[in-house]
Amino acid sequence: SSSLPPLNTLFRGDDVDEDMLLRAVEIRRKVTAEILKEALVKRGKFGITYATNLIKCLPDFIDYVMIEAAAVKRLPEFSDSSFNFRAETVIEDSDVVRLVRWLKHNALPYTRIAKLICKSKGNLESIRRLADWLKTVHVKGEFIGTVMTRAGDDILERSNEELDEIVDYLESKGVRREWMGYIISRCASLLCISMEELKTRVSFYLDMGMDYKDFGTMVYDCPKALGFLTLEAMREQVNYLKEFDLNDKELGKLLAFKPDLMCCSIEKQFKPLIKYLYYLGIPKRGMRKILVVKPIVFCIDLESNIVKKVQFFQALGVRDDAIGNMIMKFPPLLTYSLEKKIRRVVIFLLTRAGVTQENIAKVIASGPELIGCSISEKLDVHMKYYLSLGIRVWQLGEMIADFPMLLKYNLDVIRPKYIYLRRTMVRPLHDIIEFPRFFSYSLERRIIPRHKIMVENRVTFNLHSMLACTDEQFKSRVEDAVKRRLNFESRVQEKPLFDSQKPDGALQSRVFREVKSL
Repeated sequence: SSSLPPLNTLFRGDDVDEDMLLRAVEIRRKVTAEILKEALVKRGKFGITYATNLIKCLPDFIDYVMIEAAAVKRLPEFSDSSFNFRAETVIEDSDVVRLVRWLKHNALPYTRIAKLICKSKGNLESIRRLADWLKTVHVKGEFIGTVMTRAGDDILERSNEELDEIVDYLESKGVRREWMGYIISRCASLLCISMEELKTRVSFYLDMGMDYKDFGTMVYDCPKALGFLTLEAMREQVNYLKEFDLNDKELGKLLAFKPDLMCCSIEKQFKPLIKYLYYLGIPKRGMRKILVVKPIVFCIDLESNIVKKVQFFQALGVRDDAIGNMIMKFPPLLTYSLEKKIRRVVIFLLTRAGVTQENIAKVIASGPELIGCSISEKLDVHMKYYLSLGIRVWQLGEMIADFPMLLKYNLDVIRPKYIYLRRTMVRPLHDIIEFPRFFSYSLERRIIPRHKIMVENRVTFNLHSMLACTDEQFKSRVEDAVKRRLNFESRVQEKPLFDSQKPDGALQSRVFREVKSL
């Protein structure tokens, strides 16, 4: 498979014993390897073990040195020199020792150094030329060797003009020049794509409605989405994502936001995840929502990540269908760390917020958004505020079980509502303990207008009857209450009580019942 000339070109004449030829070549190969090892140890200051391991990975370069050493014998100045001298001269002229030292300095292991030297086919100058060019596009020194080894086999054969053409074209399509080094470091294969194929790949994304800005950021976020997959694989990936009822424009926005979707395996990642979500009762529209809202869920490992989180919720007592509803309601739920986030929030609710073991499943199922809240900056602050109002811990736990979002609302929104309840409406603290959803209603658009209506009509309701209804239902309740009040007042006026008259027990009981009904 070597591109070097056949070994029999080392010998002249047609009548050559094949076994003797192979033995002679093998001897020269071993001699060449020893000369190269000696050069690495003496001039390169490498250890014997490192030099030996490197030599074992350089069979093609050793053959190159051997053939070149045999070839220069035809030159007059080398006609009387020994093979060893000629081999040393070839090694010294190639400057391979200094090249190995530089590559090793850039943290490249000897296996990759050997691969790169063999890839050059003896033209080590092409390695230096490519390294200098990579510096011009801001590839960091520590990644230069990695880029050269990970690029295609023909990377060293490409001219600087061809490489500049690739960079200039990407820059014209929205990829900033200062990003090129980072992009090439992550996907070196971009440098081996022909211009015709590169234009086809770029059009593939632009035709989905991406503008240049979105395309540029997509390539920066995930260079492999442009240069790693084959065109056939790219089309297959897009066609699969379209099955979630996404048109080209929606898919373009999705890929611009999360281009890693293009690098996920359909068979190993997408299909097993879809099957598992279906098992949890999530319909296709729910999966579409997850894909659009939090596409990274489709890139997370199923067995080691998602399944463990679902099993944790099941252990808390949450039903499978409720877990599916939780994921549909709050797709980021699956992206949080089980140990560092989910488990800690649950422990906080159980130990500090007053939520009982019987209610924890209900709280998590009803308010999965609590998992995304910071304990120190959100949950703990809210808990201390409610306790400062005079609410006991066990009462707060019951309130959270009834309305989990109590711990998520902004306190700047909650405080005015509480002040209005206590000072203007003159309601006791017990009212919000019984109906914590009071804080979910708008102060300006619902609480204040309805309270004014009740004051104007001289009627009163509990907070649930006052707020948990439509405007038409509230209007009807006010009208009914006003009628009952007027009926009561008219009956009292029909039977006035004089100072000399005292109501009997039956009248007192009836009056008490009618007043209570108001």
